[in-house]
Amino acid sequence: MKVVVSASTKVGLKWVGESTKLLFKSRTVLSQSLPLFSLQSFPNPLTPSQHLFQHRSRAHYFNHTPAMPVPSFERLVRFVPKAEEEVLIGQPVDLELDVGAAFIAGKEVEVDVYSGSSILEPGTPTGTIKEIGKLLSPLAESEVGTIRCIGLNYVQHAHEVKMAIPDLPTVFMKPSTSLADPYPSPTVIPKFALKDDCCDYESELVIVIGEKCKDVSEADALKYVLGYTAANDVSSRASQFAQSQWCFSKSFDGACPIGPVLVSTKLIPDPSKLRVRGLKNGKVMQDCGTDDLIFPVAKIVSFLSQGTTMLPGTIILTGTPAGVGNSFTPKEYLREGDTFSVEILPHIGTMMTKFEYQK
Repeated sequence: MKVVVSASTKVGLKWVGESTKLLFKSRTVLSQSLPLFSLQSFPNPLTPSQHLFQHRSRAHYFNHTPAMPVPSFERLVRFVPKAEEEVLIGQPVDLELDVGAAFIAGKEVEVDVYSGSSILEPGTPTGTIKEIGKLLSPLAESEVGTIRCIGLNYVQHAHEVKMAIPDLPTVFMKPSTSLADPYPSPTVIPKFALKDDCCDYESELVIVIGEKCKDVSEADALKYVLGYTAANDVSSRASQFAQSQWCFSKSFDGACPIGPVLVSTKLIPDPSKLRVRGLKNGKVMQDCGTDDLIFPVAKIVSFLSQGTTMLPGTIILTGTPAGVGNSFTPKEYLREGDTFSVEILPHIGTMMTKFEYQK
């Protein structure tokens, strides 16, 4: 283990009268970035054992909801260090690195470990540097509750499926058991989808709620957002088209891989300026800006909060752009051995999933 002073530890406290303001000093990237995996280069004193599996229940966050401060991080990952078993969270030392792409390529990815055990309460950087051995989803299953999803939310996607632009968001749910880790953990295509050869992909921007909220306005909605990540809303099309509700067709185990990086609202103050791409086995299938969203992020958060409490850790999938597998002739469905990557730029980077058949 080596200890360095990473960029994320450069945080100082400045006292003004009786109040304390947290000042984030300009960062210096100490490790040389990998040009191929840089987010800018794409085309378009806590012991580790104290972290071990300390995931609080959602009841904890229901009763403990501090006011949202300026995030103490820019980009967080949840991971298991190489040659270890502890689950840790921390910030990549190279703040410009596409963590997912670098890890997939077998590159060393170093992380400044944070003192907290959850991205919902990350604590502060410790200066202890660990190399990632396994990437995990940013949130544990016990932290997310029901996963909220918005369907038919890109103009181009509505056109490709020949459906009218909706007046209100179309909402469906996934259970927490559908949450899955990114590569190298596989997503298993279940037998009910396998028999119809209908397993499809959907590249999506994910909202992570950081503070309990209810009945919030669009103007205030982004104040409750902790950050953003990427997801693949894996779907069984035969089951989806056989009935009017979509939950069953999108709720199987592993049908919601997310991650690997959670990016704070400091880096993404305007989520309408991102680009979402989906690549099947390296081939671009989806490519669209989030300015094509029918219902933008603030509208989604406000709408879902009406009469309904959303707890910290709530994740919201915002919909998929045009180019889903079902739209092609022949169909571009997912099969054993396929990989699918969701890229969201800038800042979030790549989330890859590999697929296997249920045995």
